[in-house]
Amino acid sequence: MNTYSLGYIDDLYVQYVKDPESVSPGWRQYFEQFLVATDETTAKLSEAAAAAVQGNGSPDGQALGNVTEHALWLARMQDQVDQLVREYRVRGHLVAQVDPLGMAQKGCPELNVESYGLTEDDLSRPFDSSALENVQGRTLNDVLQQLRNTYCRNIGAQFMHIDNRNIRDWLQRRMEVGENRMPLSHEVQRRIYSRLADATIFEEFVRRKFVGAKTFSLEGAESLIPLLDLALEKCGQHNVKEVVMAMAHRGRLNVLANIFKKRALNIFWSFDDPDPQLHRGGGDVRYHLGYSSDWKTASGDKMHISLCFNPSHLEYVNPVALGRTRCKQDRYGDSKRQDVVTILIHGDAAFAGEGVVQETLNLSQLKAYHTGGTLHVVINNQVGFTTEPREGRSTTYATDIAKMLQIPIFHVNGEDPEAVAQVVNLAMDFRREFHSDVVIDMYAYRRWGHNEGDEPRFTQPEMYREIDARQSVRKSYRKRLLKLGQMTDEEAKELHRKRQDKLEREFEATRTVPFVPDVQSLGGSWSEYVGGPEPENDTVVTGVDKKRLSELLETLTTIPQEFNLHRKLKRPYEQRREMAAGKLPVDWATGEALAFATLLTEGRRIRLTGQDSERGTFSQRHAVLHDEESGSIYTPLEHLAPDQAKFEIANSPLSEAGVLGFEYGYSLDCPEGLCAWEAQFGDFWNCAQVIVDQFIASAEDKWNRLSGLVMLLPHGFEGQGPEHCSSRVERFLAMAAEHNIQICQPTTPAQYFHLLRRQVLRRWRKPLICLTPKSLLRHPLVVSDLKDLEARQFRKILPDTQVSPDNARRILLCTGKVYYDLLEARKQRGLEDVAILRIEQLYPLKTHELMSAFGGYAAGNDIFWVQEEPKNMGAWPYLKLNYGDQLAERFNLHCVSRVESASPSTGSMRTHKLEQEELIEAAFASL
Repeated sequence: MNTYSLGYIDDLYVQYVKDPESVSPGWRQYFEQFLVATDETTAKLSEAAAAAVQGNGSPDGQALGNVTEHALWLARMQDQVDQLVREYRVRGHLVAQVDPLGMAQKGCPELNVESYGLTEDDLSRPFDSSALENVQGRTLNDVLQQLRNTYCRNIGAQFMHIDNRNIRDWLQRRMEVGENRMPLSHEVQRRIYSRLADATIFEEFVRRKFVGAKTFSLEGAESLIPLLDLALEKCGQHNVKEVVMAMAHRGRLNVLANIFKKRALNIFWSFDDPDPQLHRGGGDVRYHLGYSSDWKTASGDKMHISLCFNPSHLEYVNPVALGRTRCKQDRYGDSKRQDVVTILIHGDAAFAGEGVVQETLNLSQLKAYHTGGTLHVVINNQVGFTTEPREGRSTTYATDIAKMLQIPIFHVNGEDPEAVAQVVNLAMDFRREFHSDVVIDMYAYRRWGHNEGDEPRFTQPEMYREIDARQSVRKSYRKRLLKLGQMTDEEAKELHRKRQDKLEREFEATRTVPFVPDVQSLGGSWSEYVGGPEPENDTVVTGVDKKRLSELLETLTTIPQEFNLHRKLKRPYEQRREMAAGKLPVDWATGEALAFATLLTEGRRIRLTGQDSERGTFSQRHAVLHDEESGSIYTPLEHLAPDQAKFEIANSPLSEAGVLGFEYGYSLDCPEGLCAWEAQFGDFWNCAQVIVDQFIASAEDKWNRLSGLVMLLPHGFEGQGPEHCSSRVERFLAMAAEHNIQICQPTTPAQYFHLLRRQVLRRWRKPLICLTPKSLLRHPLVVSDLKDLEARQFRKILPDTQVSPDNARRILLCTGKVYYDLLEARKQRGLEDVAILRIEQLYPLKTHELMSAFGGYAAGNDIFWVQEEPKNMGAWPYLKLNYGDQLAERFNLHCVSRVESASPSTGSMRTHKLEQEELIEAAFASL
């Protein structure tokens, strides 16, 4: 009795597992103590071991040593089991059955019990299972079963990269208690099936009626429709007022028909295209169009839903949608960011491949861009057009970029609608609980290739053998419901017949009902604003009473007494007080501050973001002041009046495409305010070329969507190199048509003041491209009197008030910084017969507006267009093309510029100065 071998103790342990009462109290205490052991209770194990031996005979050192060794052995096994539990949470997704085709299956040796020194014999052993939620039983087999059910069935969860333990624990509880499968009511199961039927029947109908037409079918991913349906229902439960959605073209027609309830008649008309005159030079293809409607939840509540228009650059709509959401939240006064939700639908190849995805994700938790969390849904086709995942990404999953955020990523088998329902419910609750993004990666496939005219078997023969052998998810789910008794075959057939008949009626109506274009009007907040051509008589008053300007400037320079203003800013603030008193003229930054202040006190909100915009790239703005000692901040423009409008200014991340897209989206829901994005240097907008080309410049023409967005682009040749000189105005001018944008280069603070105010105060809404100065910010001549801000409006062309047209032998025509170089050169030469005119608005500029500027000048005079840019850049190519013939009828037209070049400028300061001297010399040559 006093020699207890390890084998004897282990046999006794197995006996205890089968029947705890069959062993003595001492051994029972020992085993029970072991099952709740932790590192802190090792001493208790030793006590229990001694008690076990004492209760079964006289102890000796050998016996007690064997029992203690057994206890330590079991503790090591428990540690291995705990590691195994953690590995399932970390890597269970690698073996989850998420691919309906079974082609993306991976192995993971870390999930084998053998990797932890455990064997099949250990499966029946009990272990401490307190690390798991609601585990049924305590044996290793029980533990493994729950882990596999939770993490390795049709849902794979990536969440252990999240640093916050509270978030991880919340997710573990939600998933493990129900083994990642929520119970669905009979009503919800029928709802899921009806949505699958909607999706499948629509696709089959369209493919049959419009043979060979491009639809970018949803077939193979039909579970997207019940996914969105359930997400919107969840939004309703969370008292959401609006949902903004964005997606590429795959499945868009289906979403329009079955989620947004766009009438099938209008979709079918888009295939017929019955009026060839309707979209001359405009419009867009049917699978790029947006829509909005009201969603009625199961409880009867209404919620507005919007689908953003989207061009073929698949993911660039993401920040646009988020900007719209942020603006809507601001309109509601929703500081908690819960009243409006964004749902973004991605493709797998685009999510992994397009950099704007990362830029958008990076915005999610930044104060100026936070929207309370976005639901990202990836339709995982497992191929990008013809490109295999191994050729399209360097990551395990298409969604791995999202691991940059502290958010969960759920991979789900799109052929298991109930698993989809589980992740939607969990994802929406997570978003609500933690105000963070969440990703659903729904594995699916494309039944018909990239589009209906494509033959995918050229490049994916193996995949399409699997696809050809599969029935639709609707049919497989129907079988499940029939087996469960949740639906009869007759009910399923009746549901199918009703939907088929409805589509047939809509299709027949295209042959009998007169065609009416389906254009959603600009109502709501846009009802008072117009697009189209620039008004002929723009009489909006932008001047402000001089006394009012002085008062605002005094307020702007009043800093709290306890605030320690940086010593280098004290002098500029003193100068602004002198400006307020009329002792000094107004400089550029002060003119801008006054434009902002007047608009804010007139109830017009302002939002300005950009890289270093709070201070200003050139240390000119200082809209946000930092206490020199405490670091606290003070924003004078927020303290103008108790009833002023909201002023928001923020330094953006080092991003152009994402941030410009966000601000454009914000402007779509902010017609009454000033929404601006500022580039650090004007050249940098080329990183956001897609946003400009496909949204800002063409949205009105394609989608009837207006925007008053302002792009502030520092511009000017000052020898800082080719990437810090030119905003590439020639590119904007090449896109300018049908009065789609405004391109301006104001040269005085007063002109800038009036331009900003005009942008907000007149009813005409167009994006404004504003080329702003760099060196001119502190140029002694670039100033204005307060009376210029009071009396004048923005003028498209500034005349020369120093040279009479009767005396002019030569006319220099220019825009921007070069004017001051020419002005100085004329003064140095003592010339009084050379007029210098400035074009302040390059577009839109009507011919009669330009020609009237030369009304007093004698015919036959020489006009020199002078620009700093190379001859193939800048405004010259545009001006010559559009106004050259008219000017040549009266004058001799010439161009003075740098020589043609592939690069905007030299990188050498000495070369720059030489070129600039030659440029100015050429403008005054032969005089």
